[in-house]
Amino acid sequence: MSREGSLDAPTRHALAWRDAEFYDADKIDAEMRRVFDICHGCRRCFNLCDSFPRLFDLIDNSESGELDAVPSEAFASVVEACTLCDMCFMTKCPYVPPHEFNLDFPHLMLRYRAAEVKAGKRDFTSHQLAEMDRNGRIGSLAAPLVNWASQKENRLTRGVLSAAAGIDRDANLPQFHHRTFIAADKRAPLSANTAAPAFGQRKAALFATCFVNYNKPDTGLDARAVLNHLGVETKASYPGCCGMPFLEQAELARVAKQAETVAKSLCALIDDGYDIITLTASCGLMLKFEWPLIVPENADVQRLSQHCFDINEYVVDIVKSFGLPAPLTPLPEGVTVHLPCHARAQNMGPKAAEMLRLIPDTTVDVIERCSGHGGTFGVMRQSHDTAMKVGRPVFRTALSQARGHVASDCPLAALHIVNGAQALAAKEGKSFAPKDAEHPIQIFARACGLKGDGS
Repeated sequence: MSREGSLDAPTRHALAWRDAEFYDADKIDAEMRRVFDICHGCRRCFNLCDSFPRLFDLIDNSESGELDAVPSEAFASVVEACTLCDMCFMTKCPYVPPHEFNLDFPHLMLRYRAAEVKAGKRDFTSHQLAEMDRNGRIGSLAAPLVNWASQKENRLTRGVLSAAAGIDRDANLPQFHHRTFIAADKRAPLSANTAAPAFGQRKAALFATCFVNYNKPDTGLDARAVLNHLGVETKASYPGCCGMPFLEQAELARVAKQAETVAKSLCALIDDGYDIITLTASCGLMLKFEWPLIVPENADVQRLSQHCFDINEYVVDIVKSFGLPAPLTPLPEGVTVHLPCHARAQNMGPKAAEMLRLIPDTTVDVIERCSGHGGTFGVMRQSHDTAMKVGRPVFRTALSQARGHVASDCPLAALHIVNGAQALAAKEGKSFAPKDAEHPIQIFARACGLKGDGS
């Protein structure tokens, strides 16, 4: 007799993406029907994302009101709305392993997409957007031109992007910087603060991530400044993208290749005594959890997962273990900190909020809900409106909190929230102060008196 649910910690099985059965259409359909029928009877995840409302509407509007009357072709809309946020698996579903029902909704959506890719059904634009290192190199070399063309206000070029590439006219696209984080780190090196209590205790290699390296180098520079201020010796490293964009497109062989290449390089730093620090939530999730499930046989990947830390997690540990070298400056304007899905899925607790609450006399409000962005999901024409709909409760909360700073571990989520809240404020005739989307480490750097160090 099966249990109604499970209170055990969720565990995940490795992805059998090298097996032919993984891509078998009939087996995928049978598994989707098994899982969807359980979801239909439970419905705890109705408010997480648009996948579940779409699924339940398909069932409720069918002739019988049951899953057996829903054609398999209709399942594509459910898959389309999944952003692989992992929140159903990590926070809601009582039937994940080790429960005998063995549900893993996000990885089932990934399996469906992988079969589509193997069958040659691949969205050209999304595939090209996933080439982060190529795009980053081109964008950095031609940053002024690329940034001009991608601005939402540039209706001429955005019209062309919409017609030719399917990128929504109203989606905010990240800007590129001519000088990458790696280049900036080499140009203006910093040394660890010899007066800090933690001096000589830790060495940290900052895994730049593609977004920080090409689009938001200030995040890396501020993270470096904070760690050096705390007495930690730092080194910047960027062997390549973590492959999260390829995971979103279900190109699992590409993810495996990135994992093997990047892990080998970062393990050499571990050999030299460095902890590996990730600067965005998605990259931390990949290195800690997704890579070990995709290439479980790779010793470097498994080792890296045990020596990898989120930047907020790391700072909190340093401060708790050794203390601060100087008092922090209050930020009376306050902070709204968004905890993105990929940070929550790392099972480390709300470290961004914990770090910011170290700042005295500073209100820290927390939003613990999906922003709706989901990588390319937030910029493509067919899904942008859904991304805005999912994010609307977050936009409204940020607007109502009315703090001076908005921060998120996910840079795309932060951008999405600030722009969504600004649009909502304009529509309702209200004011919304924050103009910039920040990473929590940038707020902490400001409280340390370091904001702009090395920028």
